[in-house]
Amino acid sequence: MDKILLLAHTLDDGTLPKGAYESLNAALKLAADLGGAAVTVGLLGGDVQSAADSIAACGAASILVVSGEDFATSRYSSDTVAVEALVKEAAPTLVLAPTSSRFSRCLPGAAYRCDGRIETHITGIKVVDGTVQVQRWYYRQRMVATLSRAQRPWFLVIDSGVFEPWQGAAGTADVKALDIAVDDSCRRTRVVGVQTPDSDAQTIRPDAKLLFVAGAGWTKKQADGQLHIKKAEGLILDFINNSKASLGSSKSLVDQSSEGEVISFMSHLNQVGQTGSTPRHPKGLATCCHGEEPHTVGWRFISERRAITLDPNCGWAQGKADVLYVADAFEVIAKANELLAK
Repeated sequence: MDKILLLAHTLDDGTLPKGAYESLNAALKLAADLGGAAVTVGLLGGDVQSAADSIAACGAASILVVSGEDFATSRYSSDTVAVEALVKEAAPTLVLAPTSSRFSRCLPGAAYRCDGRIETHITGIKVVDGTVQVQRWYYRQRMVATLSRAQRPWFLVIDSGVFEPWQGAAGTADVKALDIAVDDSCRRTRVVGVQTPDSDAQTIRPDAKLLFVAGAGWTKKQADGQLHIKKAEGLILDFINNSKASLGSSKSLVDQSSEGEVISFMSHLNQVGQTGSTPRHPKGLATCCHGEEPHTVGWRFISERRAITLDPNCGWAQGKADVLYVADAFEVIAKANELLAK
């Protein structure tokens, strides 16, 4: 009989991230598909009681917690010890967790310590004839793979946006705290502070409702035969700040860093598509992008796709965009900024 452990860590304010509720919903659905497998929740963080209370009505068989100052911040050594202890206590066959920088860092090591196997970037889970199968995309090969394993425990790290977040009433959770000894070797790495960019410099917003993607056309000669890169920078940044959208870029644009003047705030971190990140925003707006296969492969999880281009024969016009605006992106975005500023 399968047993499921759902792992989650708290944020700095003691709450659970959206991905944790999505993975909880995935665990509950998987348990039902397996004929009523038991679900245990394992929470990790500084103070996790309020997080546990927020999922008190989820129906988990038990809630295990590892908390305290040693687990308040992300650190590979202590996080790996904590996950190992949670797995040993719950004795699961399947371990589910949301994709986050903290879990992406520690879960591979924890899986090794538990003599398990791990799959990352899971985009689907189903049960076929009693066998758990997972899906993940291999973007460079442009294919989706369906995987299953006999090795247990099997760690499944789920990408955000695949499942709907679990919703339920908060309550008072009965938790079981695990007492874990962290020796000095685990404390050699210390968090001494956090450096973050100014809020107006933040361009990557995973929870934004809109993904705005800029293509290389922004840095090409315009109708007057001149480059207008500084104007493009201002229009793009104003739109991102006014709309609170997340900024993406085509590979062709970020690769121009070695070719002279480029959009200053664009980097490979903004790259989306076949060889970049795979966004999951409700809406996407492509501007000055040709819209060929590499773009649309990376946009497969965008619910509504729109594009602005002067070329009515580009890839976006060939059935890849839900709405296509044949217009000058400079003019359209300038007008949008005027409307958003009101």
